[in-house]
Amino acid sequence: MAMLEIHDLEVFYGVIKAIKGISFKVNEGEVIALIGANGAGKTTILHTITGLIMPKKGRVIFDGIEISKIKSHKIVSMGMAHVPEGRRVFAQLSVFQNLMLGAFTRKDKAEIENSLKSIYKRFPRLEERKNQIAGTLSGGEQQMLAMGRALMSKPRIILMDEPSMGLSPIFVNEIFGIIEEVSQMGTTVLLVEQNAKKALAIADRAYVLETGNIILEGMASELLDNDEIRKAYLGE
Repeated sequence: MAMLEIHDLEVFYGVIKAIKGISFKVNEGEVIALIGANGAGKTTILHTITGLIMPKKGRVIFDGIEISKIKSHKIVSMGMAHVPEGRRVFAQLSVFQNLMLGAFTRKDKAEIENSLKSIYKRFPRLEERKNQIAGTLSGGEQQMLAMGRALMSKPRIILMDEPSMGLSPIFVNEIFGIIEEVSQMGTTVLLVEQNAKKALAIADRAYVLETGNIILEGMASELLDNDEIRKAYLGE
């Protein structure tokens, strides 16, 4: 069953048409990858889904409800979380404070405490550094914090924008391992990622974007074996 549906989406920046009438869906429990070069429109799509940008045309439907005109904080409370490009942690706040901000839409104190314990179990480094100022963490640790903060909202679906950007190979492997674990725990994942090989390796299905259009879609395993994809996005 489709948890998230995008229908004929068009997004403009001024007179520039950034997204050109795309449609796709994310089924419950899937990991879906959006891949494409810089400027293809991947981040714009995530921003539109999460209410940061209003579409010119088209519909975004989450769990059967159209959310195209709903404000971001309301969308979070409906069960959608967004890990933005560049991590965007609150640099002057502690790790603990950042995580608690992720739960700002929740009222259940005991459940929030359980979620915090779960995040610390999944990200032991965050517990070790819970009183440390977030801006002093390494890039990989900040990415873990951004993911942990998003998970504190107890989302049904999590949107991740370039989670491996700027990280060392060791941290990249760790982050993708965590994404797989998040999926296995039952959270649906929509992943935007320039590291196409890594993204396709953990995804169920994928959509390939080029200048605001979806030019190819299919099972991730099949796209990994596609000669065009290998040449254009996998450097092979």
